[in-house]
This record gives sequence, structure tokens and C-alpha cells, in this order.
Amino acid sequence: MRVLVAEDHVTLAGRIAEGLRDSGMAVDVVHDGGAALDAAGMVPYDVIVLDRDLPVVHGDVVCRTLASGGLPTRILMLTAASGVDDRVAGLELGADDYLGKPFAFHELVARIRALGRREPSSPPIAHVGDLTVDRARHRATRGDQPLFLTRKEFGVLEVLASSDGRVISAEELLERVWDSTTDPFSNIVSVTMTRLRRKLGDPPLIVTVTGKGYRI
Repeated sequence: MRVLVAEDHVTLAGRIAEGLRDSGMAVDVVHDGGAALDAAGMVPYDVIVLDRDLPVVHGDVVCRTLASGGLPTRILMLTAASGVDDRVAGLELGADDYLGKPFAFHELVARIRALGRREPSSPPIAHVGDLTVDRARHRATRGDQPLFLTRKEFGVLEVLASSDGRVISAEELLERVWDSTTDPFSNIVSVTMTRLRRKLGDPPLIVTVTGKGYRI
């Protein structure tokens, strides 16, 4: 999953991002509402974790703008204002979920994953031949054998397995599995693909389409 954390408290934003990355997500961070709108306009995030009280452009404006723009991105509003009226107001602005501060981190992760599973084109469990990819539990098996994958290997496999045979370019994989700190000119996608193919074993599942990308 590709997640944007929009939080003006720098330390908290860093901790949230680190924890989400440890949970297997690709995470970008911004610290004001203007930057959040810019980032959301450039990257197809699965979920945006949005602090309500952002500087430059208020979080309410960000939420309303994104919700009215027809983007498939889900919005989780994260704020200290957690009364019933506050939650209702946030949801009426277009947020998909609302979590008050302070919060339990495992609940934040569970809510983000639940929002990501709402996208109909990305079912929680993908089956391709004898391959099973369980997005909710972050597990993959081939036949009866579990696959012991790194977070990025699983991310690549998840994208390919849920794409219905569509060819996925290296650029799209880089955009969906890695975050904005990754050098776009690196060979990290091909290196990860080599390791993933080795772990998947025979017969080969991933096909390289010359000049276009990869598919299963």
C-alpha cells in the first residue's frame, strides 16, 4: 500500500511513517495542507492519514477538496478533536474514517489496511494458479508452501497478482511499492524482481514483457 501521512508534528509524523513502513507500507510524509494537496495530485495513494489541524491549508479544506475530486484515495482523519460531533463533522467532510489522538498504533494500522481493502479492484486475497496472496494477513503461499518474502518483495507480488494479467511497468511498481525517497534511476525494481522470482520457484510465474514491464 502507498500511504501519505499529512501531519504537522514532525516527530509524530516520523514515528507514524516508521511504524507503517515496518508494517510493509510505502509511506510519504508532508507537514502542511498545501503539500498534502500537491502530493495527492501527483501520486495515486491508497490511503491518506490526514491531521485535521494542518497549517497553510486546513485539514478540513484538504479533506473536502480530495473527497470532491473523485479520487479513489481513502482518507483517515487523525486528530485530537475526537468528540462525537467532531467525528461526525469529519465524516461529513468526506473522510472515510476518523481516529482520535492519542491512539493505539496497531489500531491505526488495522484501520489503514481496512480502508485499502475497500478498493474493489484489489481483493483481499488474490489467487493466480497455485499462488495465493493474502493482503490482509500479509502472507503468500505457492501450493502448500509459505513464501518468506521481504516487505518490498511482497509488495511487488501483491501488485502483480491483483492486476488481472495486466502488464505493470517498472515505473508503476516503483511508484506503488516504494516511497518518494527512492532514487527513480536505481535498479531496485529489477533486483527485487530477481529475488522474488527465485523465491517463487518453478515453473516461473512472472513474465517479462520486453520494453513494457512485468505480469503474472
